[in-house]
Amino acid sequence: MKQSAWAVGAALLVLAGASPAAAADKAHQQLMAEIRMLQEQQQQLQQMVGGLAETLKIVTSKIDDQTGSNRKAFADQKLLIDNVAEGVRVLREKADDTNVRLSTVSQELEAVRQAVATGPSPAAAATPPGQEPGAAPVGEPGAAPAGQPPAAVPTTPPGSAPLISPQRMYDNAYSDYTAGQYEIAIQGFNAFISSFPRSDKADDAQLNIGNALYAAGKYREAVDAFQKVISNYPQSDSLAIAWYKMGITYQELKQVDLARKAFETVVQKYPTAYEAILAKQRLEKVK
Repeated sequence: MKQSAWAVGAALLVLAGASPAAAADKAHQQLMAEIRMLQEQQQQLQQMVGGLAETLKIVTSKIDDQTGSNRKAFADQKLLIDNVAEGVRVLREKADDTNVRLSTVSQELEAVRQAVATGPSPAAAATPPGQEPGAAPVGEPGAAPAGQPPAAVPTTPPGSAPLISPQRMYDNAYSDYTAGQYEIAIQGFNAFISSFPRSDKADDAQLNIGNALYAAGKYREAVDAFQKVISNYPQSDSLAIAWYKMGITYQELKQVDLARKAFETVVQKYPTAYEAILAKQRLEKVK
């Protein structure tokens, strides 16, 4: 009995000594598991931070690109506004020049009217019987000395059409053009060029012939008309417009290569013209 009691006591002592060791080992294992979990979470956080940094880099790059695009767009808009302002200035100068010409023509017409109104009538200008041709009536106060011809009065040659000024002829043709009477306008501009080939508006008349043909859908003839502006008037201020109009006419004819060449000519030869901006836009669409 005593031996059995000693055995039970020894077993209890062994069990009492083993329980703290097992508990410590279990706690150690739990701590190691938590450490591994924390390490995994740390790795995940590092991956997230790396992904956010990459995303931030992409967003920053896009912002820089957008800023550059905005600056370029602003510069293009400023250039467009400057060119439009320059075009308005040129149009104002042309309008002022036209007003001066109209005033001059009006003064000339008024002078002709006054000369006709103050001139002698056909009956008074006739030579009385027995009087030498060219001699003034005898006894008329202020008469010219005998043998001196009377003052000439502007008249229209018999059987000819009434005289018309270059500006009036051009304006009539342009009025027909703006009214959509393209065939009549073309005839009027051709008559203007034939009558006044050295006029400073001859190139404008030829350009408007091309515009009228284009508006009428006669694209092949319009190309020829625009080419005449370039060939016949090399010093004209309408060359950029003629090249540009030729380009859009070639586009209507589906001749893309010729249209591209015409637009490139405008951009290269006339970079400051308003048509150069339009030509660049057309080139982007063609490409």
